[in-house]
Amino acid sequence: MKDFTLTAIEKDSEAIVLLHGLKRTYRSMDKAGSVLATYGYKIVNASYPSTQQKIEPLALQCIGQVVQECEAAGVKKIHFLTHSLGGILIRYYLSVASIEKLGRVVMLAPPNKGSEIVDRLGNWRLFYLLNGPAGLQLGTDPDSLPNRLGSVNFEAGVIAGDKTANPLLSLLFPEANDGKVAVSRTHVDGMRDFIVLPYSHTFIMRRDQVIRQALHFIQQGRFVQ
Repeated sequence: MKDFTLTAIEKDSEAIVLLHGLKRTYRSMDKAGSVLATYGYKIVNASYPSTQQKIEPLALQCIGQVVQECEAAGVKKIHFLTHSLGGILIRYYLSVASIEKLGRVVMLAPPNKGSEIVDRLGNWRLFYLLNGPAGLQLGTDPDSLPNRLGSVNFEAGVIAGDKTANPLLSLLFPEANDGKVAVSRTHVDGMRDFIVLPYSHTFIMRRDQVIRQALHFIQQGRFVQ
């Protein structure tokens, strides 16, 4: 593990909002929340029904609520740590609204340019039953929601994985991937920094190195390469 220094802050003076991915719950972000809280951050581990609605209403309802919670708590900055679909939610929200106290955003394995899995399997009835309407919005075509959002205008860092926990799904990709998203499709124009770590899409948010790198970006605006 890379050796770098992380700094504790005044307790609850800044918040980190955690946004889980598609078909996951807030529990998937529990470990990250526990680690980040030891550095003094107020942790808001958001929950949203990822398979029940499209991305637009999910983003507006979930993020609008957590921002109000953070503002009511009087924090100085509101940072975000997202996994997968959570990264698209914050991108959409910030394309139509603003967060006055916005800090930095770290996206873990985000389908910023969509996923080939949606291209190949999206027409299957089972895919819709498992992933809901938001899942169908994550294709790689130019008209998919992630590709229509354009570049980011906030401080964003992206952590991609290049190992898989599902070798069969990885066969759908022509390049390095984490089992759900190709490494190159995690990129987004305007991002401040980018790093690839040897983890799978499913478990990347629980890896110690990933959590430490995410906090380093939140504190310093860059990853440790």
